[in-house]
Amino acid sequence: MEVLIYLVPMALALGLLGLGAFLWSLKTNQYEDLDGAAWRAIGDDDLPAKEERAATPPPAPGA
Repeated sequence: MEVLIYLVPMALALGLLGLGAFLWSLKTNQYEDLDGAAWRAIGDDDLPAKEERAATPPPAPGA
Protein backbone atom coordinates (compact mmCIF):
# COMPACT_ATOMS: atom_id res chain seq x y z
CA MET A 1 0.00 0.00 0.00
CA GLU A 2 2.92 2.36 0.50
CA VAL A 3 3.63 2.18 -3.24
CA LEU A 4 0.42 4.13 -3.87
CA ILE A 5 2.16 7.20 -2.46
CA TYR A 6 4.39 7.09 -5.57
CA LEU A 7 2.01 5.64 -8.14
CA VAL A 8 -0.91 8.07 -7.73
CA PRO A 9 1.15 11.25 -8.27
CA MET A 10 2.98 9.60 -11.18
CA ALA A 11 -0.32 8.63 -12.80
CA LEU A 12 -1.68 12.15 -12.32
CA ALA A 13 1.48 13.69 -13.76
CA LEU A 14 1.39 11.44 -16.84
CA GLY A 15 -2.30 12.23 -17.34
CA LEU A 16 -1.64 15.96 -17.15
CA LEU A 17 1.31 15.58 -19.52
CA GLY A 18 -0.91 13.79 -22.05
CA LEU A 19 -3.62 16.41 -21.69
CA GLY A 20 -1.05 19.16 -22.20
CA ALA A 21 0.29 17.47 -25.34
CA PHE A 22 -3.24 17.12 -26.72
CA LEU A 23 -4.10 20.76 -26.02
CA TRP A 24 -0.81 21.84 -27.63
CA SER A 25 -1.65 19.85 -30.75
CA LEU A 26 -5.06 21.53 -30.93
CA LYS A 27 -3.54 24.98 -30.45
CA THR A 28 -0.96 24.47 -33.23
CA ASN A 29 -3.61 23.20 -35.73
CA GLN A 30 -2.22 19.68 -36.03
CA TYR A 31 -5.70 18.34 -36.89
CA GLU A 32 -6.61 20.95 -39.51
CA ASP A 33 -6.04 18.97 -42.73
CA LEU A 34 -7.03 15.37 -42.05
CA ASP A 35 -7.91 14.54 -45.67
CA GLY A 36 -4.71 15.96 -47.15
CA ALA A 37 -2.48 13.27 -45.66
CA ALA A 38 -4.78 10.55 -46.97
CA TRP A 39 -4.71 11.95 -50.51
CA ARG A 40 -0.93 12.43 -50.42
CA ALA A 41 -0.51 8.77 -49.43
CA ILE A 42 -2.37 7.52 -52.52
CA GLY A 43 -1.14 10.19 -54.92
CA ASP A 44 0.99 9.23 -57.92
CA ASP A 45 4.54 10.47 -57.32
CA ASP A 46 6.04 8.41 -60.13
CA LEU A 47 5.42 11.04 -62.80
CA PRO A 48 8.54 13.06 -63.67
CA ALA A 49 8.60 16.73 -62.82
CA LYS A 50 7.71 19.27 -65.49
CA GLU A 51 11.34 20.44 -65.75
CA GLU A 52 12.61 16.89 -66.24
CA ARG A 53 10.11 16.24 -69.02
CA ALA A 54 11.10 19.46 -70.80
CA ALA A 55 14.84 18.67 -70.57
CA THR A 56 14.45 15.10 -71.87
CA PRO A 57 14.38 14.96 -75.68
CA PRO A 58 11.57 12.97 -77.24
CA PRO A 59 12.43 9.48 -78.46
CA ALA A 60 13.63 9.15 -82.03
CA PRO A 61 11.09 7.78 -84.49
CA GLY A 62 11.50 4.07 -85.01
CA ALA A 63 13.47 3.60 -81.78
